[in-house]
Amino acid sequence: MELSEEIRNKYQPVIGLEIHAQMLTKTKAYSNDKNEYGSVPNTNVSPITLGHPGTLPRMNSKTIDFAIKMGLACGSDIAPEQHFARKNYFYPDLPKGYQITQDTTPICTGGEIVVKDADGNDKAIKVTRIHMEEDAGKSMHDIDPFNTLIDLNRAGVPLIEVVSEPDIRTSQEAYNYVTEVRKLVRYLEICDGNMEEGSLRCDANISVMLKGAAEYGVRVEVKNMNSMRNVQRAIEHEITRHIIAIENGEIIYPETRNFDALKGTTTAMRSKEAANDYRFFPEPDLQPIKITQEKIESLRAEMPPLPAALFAKYTKELGLSEYDAQLLTDQKEIALFFEAIIEHTSNYKAAANWLMGDVKSYLNTNAITIEEFPISAKNIAGLIALIDSGKISNNLASQKVFPAMLTENASALEVAEKHDWIQDSDEGAIIEIIKAVFDENPGEFERFKAGEQKLMGFLMGKVMQKSKGKADPKSASKLINQLSKS
Repeated sequence: MELSEEIRNKYQPVIGLEIHAQMLTKTKAYSNDKNEYGSVPNTNVSPITLGHPGTLPRMNSKTIDFAIKMGLACGSDIAPEQHFARKNYFYPDLPKGYQITQDTTPICTGGEIVVKDADGNDKAIKVTRIHMEEDAGKSMHDIDPFNTLIDLNRAGVPLIEVVSEPDIRTSQEAYNYVTEVRKLVRYLEICDGNMEEGSLRCDANISVMLKGAAEYGVRVEVKNMNSMRNVQRAIEHEITRHIIAIENGEIIYPETRNFDALKGTTTAMRSKEAANDYRFFPEPDLQPIKITQEKIESLRAEMPPLPAALFAKYTKELGLSEYDAQLLTDQKEIALFFEAIIEHTSNYKAAANWLMGDVKSYLNTNAITIEEFPISAKNIAGLIALIDSGKISNNLASQKVFPAMLTENASALEVAEKHDWIQDSDEGAIIEIIKAVFDENPGEFERFKAGEQKLMGFLMGKVMQKSKGKADPKSASKLINQLSKS
């Protein structure tokens, strides 16, 4: 489908997202069955998961804690008293025939998640609600050519659903919003955020309207998007499809649609007008939950520093660029390692450069996490201090001292002293080396004196080679210039 920019600019997309996050609990939401991805199909089940008569659910308190933490991270209000409800519908992988969820009393209401808009400015996307519920099982259509297979291991896995207001206006904003939600749940360690495994899933509600119109257009819901990129692609496809249909005088029907990642298109699954009423009613087998302010504050005290707060700290207090701050806060473990480094150094830019450069390169090359990195944050700060004091150069630090620290379990100073790598800042000794380099390379020396400045690199290389890397580069460079003019 093609759409001219002129026609596209007549319309305003309106997008709201519903994100389901599986909780990283050891057991399921209402039973002791294991919550474990990748188990043999239909092994993490019991009479409670299967909804056998006479079985009773029991609330997993960790799910409540995790939902409260997510609400606190979003600035939501936490309901002091909540009730559960049954959402009734038939689906082959829903063994009870209903889903235990929250209807009229979600655990969290309000709040916001700040993202970057298309121009790179901060934009707050309001959160309507966050509620707890259980997952359904999984239907597999691609294993048996004649039958749909059902795996109920996922049935009963605890979820939170984060529902946004329709504040999103572009597919890029939607992508950024899902990125921020995934970052939050990972920082809080309540969900691993792996969309490919289905532990984070997103449904998008999309409509378009003429710019300046008072009412939203007809909304459709798109499901089955297993990556952030596919969320963006599906939304772009729907925006284009809606505008073309409206321009051609066609009717947009409220419906649920499926996204085909291979084709990049959506197809109708079912009409929302024909959808059955879920017949919500209070869950009779679970008691209401009461949450005290003391409980909320104790959970708040357990929470790590969050990415938005760290981003603001790094850009406003530490003077780092937004690019550096974004890289540092993308992963909680990297951010916390950076926090540990700057406890021992005030050279924040150097700390960021080392972490995102040599350290990250080592992690990627060896396929390890920062928790497995062999150099402590304190010793990285010590390496920076050694460079700042002029005892070693950046090149020497990167090429010799840092690699040695990876294997010798020693501080930068201990490694540099052991290998005799401390720079010689004695100008007299450096002058003698420079004079020897001039004598050994008379042709290059004469050309340099004549103004061929590009030979500075050649001469510096010879000086560093002759000094075995110990000459202070700043002093050497200054002295080469001085001696060539004398």
